[in-house]
Amino acid sequence: MPSFSHSWLPFIYLYAAGGFFFLAGLLIVQKAKGLNTNRKAHRKWRRVLIFGYFYFMLIHAILIIAALYW
Repeated sequence: MPSFSHSWLPFIYLYAAGGFFFLAGLLIVQKAKGLNTNRKAHRKWRRVLIFGYFYFMLIHAILIIAALYW
């Protein structure tokens, strides 16, 4: 079985560092007034982006678990 540093450490790094830049990008867009939370469409797309981030994180975790244990 692969060690933690070869399986989960890259996953944690990818989604921690990537999540930092993702959230920083969302904050920059909001500060630049590119995101108007009063508009329904803007709220929807913000939810879609955040859901997509966690969706891909979940799929990635499931595939790592499948590769390690099946």
